[in-house]
Amino acid sequence: MKIKKKAGHRHMTSFQIIILGFMGVILAGSLLLMLPWASRSGRWSSFSDTLFTATSAVCVTGLVVQVTATYWSAFGQVIILLLIQIGGLGFLTIATLFSKLLKRRRSRHGRGVMAASISSSGIGRITEITGTIGWGTLLFEGIGALLLCIRFIPERGFWEGLWFGIFHSVTAFCNAGFDIIGNYASLTAYYDDALVCVTLMALITTGGLGFLVWDDIKRNKLSWRRYELQTKLVLLTSLTLTVGGAVLFFFLERNRMNADMSFGEQVLVSFFSSVTPRTAGYNSVDTAALSPGSKLLTIILMFIGGSSGSTAGGIKTTTIAVLAVCLLSAARGKRDPEIFGRRISNDNVRQAGIMVFMNLSLALTGALLICLAQDFELTDVLFEV
Repeated sequence: MKIKKKAGHRHMTSFQIIILGFMGVILAGSLLLMLPWASRSGRWSSFSDTLFTATSAVCVTGLVVQVTATYWSAFGQVIILLLIQIGGLGFLTIATLFSKLLKRRRSRHGRGVMAASISSSGIGRITEITGTIGWGTLLFEGIGALLLCIRFIPERGFWEGLWFGIFHSVTAFCNAGFDIIGNYASLTAYYDDALVCVTLMALITTGGLGFLVWDDIKRNKLSWRRYELQTKLVLLTSLTLTVGGAVLFFFLERNRMNADMSFGEQVLVSFFSSVTPRTAGYNSVDTAALSPGSKLLTIILMFIGGSSGSTAGGIKTTTIAVLAVCLLSAARGKRDPEIFGRRISNDNVRQAGIMVFMNLSLALTGALLICLAQDFELTDVLFEV
């Protein structure tokens, strides 16, 4: 008598689910943006334009082929904002939040996929962390929108000013860089407005710190000693990049593009120029008019990006921190890299090296392909890539 073996149920890997999920969201967004009522003209939009826009929104890149303020209707702008929110938090985070609201228990495999999507090594507290993400996002974006409305409502009336506040708060928190100011001007009209610039910088930084860092700070309050190593590395690296970048921008542009500004305006512009490349994409001064040194610094900051499990992109602050610690340890003749009394494992060092190599390879390959297809300046191509 033959006994048939029960076929085991095969789950897709976390990587496959994340990739397919993002592709599905991008495709759905592209099709919705093609609809006639998504554009102000009332006509069908080309699939190439909507695919680019949806991809840029979900991947929180901020690049556009149509002016968001004038080409897309209110419906189209809402779709773009939803794509940004899904892309910033991750579609799995959104799905888990809905499951939590409906009081549905997720399977162990589902919790594992969710943990992978926010770069968490464990699944034990993933549902609780998801709750922190949901409430934290609502709180930060809500406060940001209220502060921005103080400026936008008197300028544009209640409903338009309210929409401006909500839209820019969400896009800043999600590090997306989309704006509805118009004419590709971004925030150049507000370069000297501390309320707008500081609010956006705070949102960008908060979203770029990462959800696991939020959870660690929530649990341990202001006790630096009790923070996880990742939290310490993220906070230290983010502070170093923000302040260091601002100082460099200040001196690079002090006697050039910012020469006619007051000292306070130069400081505000320098900090904004340091924060927004990682990886929001706003600009409060003319990016094309930056000096070569400032463009190179911007490229470096864009390449590094935000932190693991955050709304930002880039190779991540933890990656660059691990490699920096390795270099310092080697310079001091130490065999094993250590920081804050903790040893960094060889696996973490290897992963950091792979991450940098892969992203450099992709960036250089993309730049080379664009140079083959179009006759652009190399600096401009590298900047966009």
